[in-house]
Amino acid sequence: MQRLRETLSLQGLPSELQQLILTLADCGVEISQLVRGGALAGVLGVADSENVQGETQKKLDIIANDLIKDKLGANPLVKGIASEEETDVVAANTDGQYLVCFDPLDGSSNIDINSLVGTIFSVLPAPQGEVNEAAFMQPGTNQPCACYILYGPATVMALTTGQGTQMYSLDPASNEFVLVDEQVTVPAQTGEFAINMSNQRFWQAPMQDYIADLISGKEGPRGRNFNMRWIAAMVGDVHRVLSRGGLFTYPQDTKNPDKPFKLRLMYEANPMSFLVEQAGGKASTGYERIMAIEPEQIHQRVAVILGSADEVDTCLGYHSKG
Repeated sequence: MQRLRETLSLQGLPSELQQLILTLADCGVEISQLVRGGALAGVLGVADSENVQGETQKKLDIIANDLIKDKLGANPLVKGIASEEETDVVAANTDGQYLVCFDPLDGSSNIDINSLVGTIFSVLPAPQGEVNEAAFMQPGTNQPCACYILYGPATVMALTTGQGTQMYSLDPASNEFVLVDEQVTVPAQTGEFAINMSNQRFWQAPMQDYIADLISGKEGPRGRNFNMRWIAAMVGDVHRVLSRGGLFTYPQDTKNPDKPFKLRLMYEANPMSFLVEQAGGKASTGYERIMAIEPEQIHQRVAVILGSADEVDTCLGYHSKG
């Protein structure tokens, strides 16, 4: 069995990036243990606070966020961090080489029902100068590394360093991640899609038309049936895409005029797009490649359409018609 440390060494990565990835993996190991403990560990339930997004925090949101902050702050390679749960970016080590953006617990609304949750990391090179929000304003194409760690029946990690996407599984006996798929491949065609149908009446016309044609099945213009899946955690839905193909989307809508987009560019869309693209898939807002976006703020939100390349192209065709 090839351990994470061995795989990173074989990829010929800079030793500093290898060390940082091992720190990210360590964060996942500790959070996995907390998730498994559930009520016995006292991590379930709602905290008496909201995050910067105005969302009610779960206890484990806060615990995972603080755990990751402490571990990354203690790593001299990390110059600054940005978390979905933090109002501002946080300076770490002056001589650090990397910036790390993270969602400490994606899908946290699933915690209390014992469903899928995960942690998402995006790594960026640290520019010269002080750590401020402007330092993080880099497109996703600058990422040397992205990964997520999914806490389910098994704890798994999907990782890319720009050399394809690899999948690892946590060995509970050694608490080490072991390589289980050295080259994840997303099939170009699919019969599955994932979307929050409760928002259907708020979508733009192109997405309305696209989903309507999927639902119409064999009798509709697509001429075949599609299945819908929805986990309510991006990390779980993207893991399914990497595992067997599919299309995941959280499109623009008018449900809340002040927040037309749901997913965060820096913590969710960019790292997931990197992972999917490196596995042969595609990722777009409907109008532009996600990883080409020049960020304007650390908590920026975007529309997301990603997954099997041919199906993403089909969806984009609806958007190109206006």
